[in-house]
Amino acid sequence: MSTYDKLKLENQLCFSVYAVSRAITKLYRPLLEELDITYPQYLVMLVLWENETLSLKDLGKKLYLDSGTLTPLLKRLESMGLVMRKRSLEDERLLNVSLTEKGFQLKEKAKSIPDCILKAINLDMENLIKTKAQMDSLLTSIIDNEK
Repeated sequence: MSTYDKLKLENQLCFSVYAVSRAITKLYRPLLEELDITYPQYLVMLVLWENETLSLKDLGKKLYLDSGTLTPLLKRLESMGLVMRKRSLEDERLLNVSLTEKGFQLKEKAKSIPDCILKAINLDMENLIKTKAQMDSLLTSIIDNEK
């Protein structure tokens, strides 16, 4: 591949990842509108459905988001009655985020979303698992190179 071929859009990994991300997010949009949440809010809820309560720092690590990005998301989710933010009793510097009863109940409404997405992307489970593993490996490689 020539130096100039490397500059073609069709040869850019970043564009493929970007385009796939936008396409997948678009698939989620109508499903999440039924829950009255956005895709980033859904990601927060996924983590909290697994953990119920996490510190802001741990939530950020799991989502690869900084507190400046997370705080507005959490404020909105809190105003919707889905999460609660509370200072740690052991260390006031730590902010814990937990599900409310309403947030926990939203999980029941969301349980069909993964199957809907799987059907919409038309990948069998084996290829989906392989693709996700490759994406996870790519992410790990990028993060390891940033250190």
